[in-house]
Amino acid sequence: MVDVIDIPAMDTDNRQENSSDLAGMVVPPVGRLVATADEWEPYRLLDPAGAVVEGVAAFLRELQAAGRSPATLRSYGLDLLRWLRFLWAAGVAWDRATRLEARDFCRWLLVAGKPARSHWRKQGVITTTVRATAGEPYAASVRAHSETVLRGFYDFHRDAGTGPILNPFPLERSRRSRRAHAHHNPMDDWKAERVGRYRPTVPRRIPRAIPDDRFNELFAALSSNRDRALVAFWISSGARASELLGVRQRDVDPGQQLITVVRKGARAVQQVPASADAFVWLRLYQQELHGKVPRGRTQPVWWTLRRPYRPLTYHAAHRMFERTNAALGSEWTLHDLRHSAAARMVRDPHLTLTDVQWVLGHAHLSTTEVYLTPAPRRSWRAYSPTTPVRPDGATSLPRRRRQAMTRSR
Repeated sequence: MVDVIDIPAMDTDNRQENSSDLAGMVVPPVGRLVATADEWEPYRLLDPAGAVVEGVAAFLRELQAAGRSPATLRSYGLDLLRWLRFLWAAGVAWDRATRLEARDFCRWLLVAGKPARSHWRKQGVITTTVRATAGEPYAASVRAHSETVLRGFYDFHRDAGTGPILNPFPLERSRRSRRAHAHHNPMDDWKAERVGRYRPTVPRRIPRAIPDDRFNELFAALSSNRDRALVAFWISSGARASELLGVRQRDVDPGQQLITVVRKGARAVQQVPASADAFVWLRLYQQELHGKVPRGRTQPVWWTLRRPYRPLTYHAAHRMFERTNAALGSEWTLHDLRHSAAARMVRDPHLTLTDVQWVLGHAHLSTTEVYLTPAPRRSWRAYSPTTPVRPDGATSLPRRRRQAMTRSR
């Protein structure tokens, strides 16, 4: 049962004073985004009283009409829920929000940080354990995505005539008066144009790959053939976690060592290669499930380990990987397996960069080029195999040795 919270009304005169007092502002985790079994409305955002927020519902319908996946609707809905919780705490309706609330919201994300949340199995129970991420500021990528979502949300309602005339999340001042990508040189890369005023700068990070020795420890800590098969496919095919979990029985081709996945975003169907070991672990897992799950070419490949058997979801696979990390004391993620697979492919002399791009499903080659960055864990000798090994503690080769190498050349 959802508790009803009475939100006091606030006029425009008091908005300046209350919205600027962010230090003592408490944003309670009211409202929620619920998943429905309705294909016409996959997700529904509820206010503190349990009623549907119609403005968000209309925006999600617009996204669905544009061909966005249910995962995208969920991501947008969570960003909108975070924004609405801030407005509910400030006592401002979403259609009365101004750039003052938008500015303070972006400041709140940067300074206040992530709130402490209880475990999903113990909702409402006060515990002494707090998540390690509580109090940490939101990542720049999260804040940038939130700004983009909210700007699109208010652009939609401005055009529909159901929201503010002025978008609370405007574009940057110097770029609102001219066309985006004006006078672009086709020989140059595309630059980030039409950036929002409150959009943070997102640093370009080097993908984190799991070293081979650490991966061996991780694989040895897996407790079931299903988990071993999943990790073997992730590390060898480079498929995203959600793409592999959506594989059906008809999508597996052991003869050619191929699996068919539906790519994220474009929803393109593509066959990707996988290692022979991955198919061996899959066969062992399928033998364990023989007679326990429905058979058919359209049935899922991955199921839960406990009865009643249900198709394995992303959150269940993520929880499995978290348990393995807890046993090893590590913090690897499922997406790190994709980064590790890409790093291995790039180092393979038999694969070109365009081959790696095709296997990973990248739309632009520049996305794949980021894996060419040398890993920080590798020593300088790994990139110059012809250079003699230095003695321990030596800063340079001895003079006699350098002279002998010069004469030998």
